[in-house]
Formats: sequence, structure tokens, C-alpha cells
Amino acid sequence: METGLIVLLGLFAVSLVIGLPVAFAMGVAALASFVFADFPATTMFRRIAQGSSSFSLLAIPFFIFAGELMMHGGIAQRLVKFATALVGHVRGGLGVVNVLSSMLFGGISGSAVADTSALGSILIPMMKKEGYRADYAVNVTVTSSIAGIVIPPSHNMILYAVAAGGGISISRLFMAGVIPGVLMCLCLAVVAWLLALRHGYKAEAFPGFRTVFVSFVASLPGLFTAIIIVGGVLSGIFTVTESGAIGAIYALLVTAFVYRELTWEGFILSVTRAAKTTGLVMILVGCATAFAYMLAFYSVPSQLAALMTSISDNPIVLLLLINLMLLMAGMVMDMAALILITTPIFLPIATQIGVDPIQFGIILMMNLGLGLCTPPVGACLFVGCTIGGVRIEKAVATIWPFYLAMLVALLLTTYVPAVSLWLPNLVFG
Repeated sequence: METGLIVLLGLFAVSLVIGLPVAFAMGVAALASFVFADFPATTMFRRIAQGSSSFSLLAIPFFIFAGELMMHGGIAQRLVKFATALVGHVRGGLGVVNVLSSMLFGGISGSAVADTSALGSILIPMMKKEGYRADYAVNVTVTSSIAGIVIPPSHNMILYAVAAGGGISISRLFMAGVIPGVLMCLCLAVVAWLLALRHGYKAEAFPGFRTVFVSFVASLPGLFTAIIIVGGVLSGIFTVTESGAIGAIYALLVTAFVYRELTWEGFILSVTRAAKTTGLVMILVGCATAFAYMLAFYSVPSQLAALMTSISDNPIVLLLLINLMLLMAGMVMDMAALILITTPIFLPIATQIGVDPIQFGIILMMNLGLGLCTPPVGACLFVGCTIGGVRIEKAVATIWPFYLAMLVALLLTTYVPAVSLWLPNLVFG
């Protein structure tokens, strides 16, 4: 079995090094491992089909499509105007505006990369024009975009529920992400404000409560997208999949007929990008399922659990080790792939030391979200630097205060269960 595990992990590593996409790297490694273990090749393809046939996964294309419509239909711009009217008057207010906009938009789109792309295209040039350093503008945009992963609705939470075996309530996961997501944004906003004070960025005049109210009313139809999706699930009116479909239809109606900013070209682009992203996710889910099956066949989860408990049986230490492993893994691999691979490995260890699966899901989201803004494969970091015209090395050299803010939120979520569990326990009992 040791040789078979070497084949599985070795071929996976080599595939990544030569530049093969993560999904195909897992598929190639799993196929070679299946053949080496003398399994029929059809067994692997059955695993791939089973992994990508979960009903819950049908919600993902709807969430992605809704997010694309919001990017191209004027919702992001109105949220930025509302955030600017609300907090833009504080010193260095555009940094705080950036965080608040990410919290609002991320809670609607559910995608960190979409958040970085949509809001970054608006706010980074605006901040540079107002005299903010380009690396500061990029860093606050990139790190605050992680709110889209934690604050509901989030399609990554659906992947986690599927990877955990389907026994986890997505409704409870959605509620569990609210406080940690807001906490993370508050920590980032404080850092953005402190850095603004340090750099001497100016404060704008308060535009007045009438402007705040008008901008809020203008953004309200867009904000209702998240209310419909999350509220429908929590009330039991819709399943997660149905709420995603209703949310996509509502986003289409708002952007096309209320805001009237969704052009035919924008609609085609939204459909095309949503279809492409969905195809990539489904291939990834299927190949990751086969890969995870072989990891379980070679007893990797139990061996890793035994190794970690041999180091320490202290829950505080074990949680720290899990966080470190997830942070390092997030730096070199795609988030969706890691959710599918690491959940079967670390979730049993976490539950063994008394961590609720709902809490662990939020810990996982925050850890892997950090990977999206860290080199060498941080998708949000690359998008933000491209928009801001900043070299990645320059952004990384000054991003560490924002990393610290996110780590504070992560540690509080890890070691204070009430941060993630209080709200779902209050809502669902």
C-alpha cells in the first residue's frame, strides 16, 4: 500500500509541477493509483460520476450565474456609492469603504474572485486617483474580498457540506458564517483606518443623511438578492438549490429591468463565464472525489490523525496544527480542490477533539480563503495586482498588517466556538 500511496501523491505532485490544472492532476493521479491497485477503471469513473451528481451541487451554477449578473448589471456600483456615503467621510475613508463594500457585495455574490474583480475595478482606480498608494488599495481590496467566502450565501460552503458526506445542514453553515465574516471585516477596517492615519490620507466631508438614505434605497434591490437566497433557505420556503435559482432570476430581473444596466453583451458574458466556471467546478468535484477515495483506501486520514495525536492530544495544539496545515496548503492549491481533499482528512480529527462540524466548516473557509490572497497561487491577489498595476512582490511586502487582522479573526473563530455557533443555535435551536 505504501508504494500505491507514493504513486498517488508522487504523480499528483509531478502533474502540478509541470503545470497541469489541479483537477486533471488529481484525475491522472487517481487513475494511475486505481490501475496500480488493480481496480477496474470503471470503478474510478463511477466515483467521478457519484461525486458530481449530488443534488446540492445544482445550487452552484445558480450562485455563480447570479454573481456574474451582479458584476455586469450595476449592483456593485450602487453598493460602492452606498458604502461611500455611509463611511467615506472618516480619515482614509475609501479604505473602510472598500471593506464595507466587500462585506455587502461578497454577501450577495458569494465569490471572493468576483468581489475582487467587480469592486477592484471600481475602487482601486478611485483610490489611486484620490492619492492612496496603489499597494494599499490592492491589499485592502484583496483581503476584504474573502468576506464573500464566509458571509452567506457561499457556494464553497455547499462544497464543504458535500465533501463532509452530506450530513451537515447548509442552512446552519450559512448562519455560522455571518459573525466570523463581519468580525473579519471589522478587523480589516480597523487596520485600513490605522494605516490611513499613518499615511496621512485625507478625510472627506460627510455628504449628509439624505445622500446616505438615497444611496441606500438605490442599493436596496441588489441587497435583496442575498435576503431572498438566505431568507428562503432559512425559512424553509426553498431548498438551497431552489433559492439559488430564484436568486439568479431575481438578479436578472433587477439588473435588466430595475437598474437597466445589463446589456445583451453583459448577459452573454455572464452566461458564458458561469457555464465555464461551473464546468470547471464539476470536473474538479468529480476528480477530487476519486482522489479522496484513494486517500481513504490507503488510510491517509487515519494515519495523519494518529501522527497528529502522537504529537499532542491537547485540542488547542491540534487545532493550531490543523490551521497551519490548511494555511500552507491554501498557498499552493486551489480552494475548491482543497475543500474536497482536506475535509475527509481533518474533519474526523476535529470532531474527535470536540469541534462542531459547523464550526470546523467556517474555520476551513477562513483558512483556505487566506490562500486566495497569498502567493504563489492566490487568485484574488493576482486579480487585484493586475487591476492596480502593482507588482505582486510589492503588494506582498506591505500586506502583512491585513494578514494579521485576518489571523486574529481566524483565531477567535477557532478557539471561541460561540463566534460561529451562537447565531445558528439561536436561529435553529
